[in-house]
Amino acid sequence: MKFTFYFFYIFYSLFSIFVVDLQAQDVYRFKKADPQGSGKFYLGREIAPVMSHYGIGWLERSEREEEENVSLLLKNMALKPGETVADIGAGSGYHSIRMAAMVGNQGRIKAIDIQPEMLQFLREKLQNEGVGNVDLVQGTEKSLQLPENSVDKMLLVDVYHEFSFPLEMGKSMFNSLKKGGKVYLIEYRAEDPTVPIKTLHKMTEKQAIAEMQAVGFRFVKNMDNLPWQHCLIFTK
Repeated sequence: MKFTFYFFYIFYSLFSIFVVDLQAQDVYRFKKADPQGSGKFYLGREIAPVMSHYGIGWLERSEREEEENVSLLLKNMALKPGETVADIGAGSGYHSIRMAAMVGNQGRIKAIDIQPEMLQFLREKLQNEGVGNVDLVQGTEKSLQLPENSVDKMLLVDVYHEFSFPLEMGKSMFNSLKKGGKVYLIEYRAEDPTVPIKTLHKMTEKQAIAEMQAVGFRFVKNMDNLPWQHCLIFTK
C-alpha cells in the first residue's frame, strides 16, 4: 500500500511537470516574419533577438541621458534607502550603478544578465568606481535566479521584448517580487512612429499590459513622461 502511494505520487508529480511544460510551449508560435526577428511569437508579438555584449558602446553612449531622460526614469521609481532592486537585463550596468547610490549602503541592487561578458564588464566597472552594493547574478533564459519574495522593485529597460521565454521569465519575476512590490517596465513606444527605433524593438502599452497580466501582475499606470519610452508600472 505504501509502495503504491509513493509510486502514484511520483507519477503524478512527473505528469504535472510534463503538462505544465507542454502548456508553456503551446503559448509560442513560429512563423516567418521580420527578417531580423526570431520568428517566435508570444501573444501575437514577435520576440526580438537578444542584443549581444558587442552593444555595450551603445548602452554607454553619452547621448543616452538626453534621449531617454534616465534621471527622470529613476525619479519615477521613487527608490528608498535600504530597498532591494532587481535590474533585469542589466547589461553594462548603466542603471545599476545609478540606483546603487540611491538605495544606499543598506540597500542592494541585483544586476541580472544572461551574458557573462556583460557581467564581467560590469564587475570591472564596479571595482573601478568603488561600488559595493551591487550583486551580479547570472540569470538564464527562463529564470532570474533569485529567491522568492526577495525584491522590492524591478527595473527592465528595453529588455523585456528580447526575452526568449517571456512566459517563464514573467513567472520568475512574479515569484521573486515581494507582495506589494513594483515592476517598472520601460519599452520604446510602438504607438509613436517618430521614435527612431526599429518596430521589432518597440512595444505598445496594450501588448505590454496583456503579457504582464498573463503571469499575474496588476497594471498600476503608465507614467508617460519619458521622451521615447513607456514607463509602465505593475504590482503584485
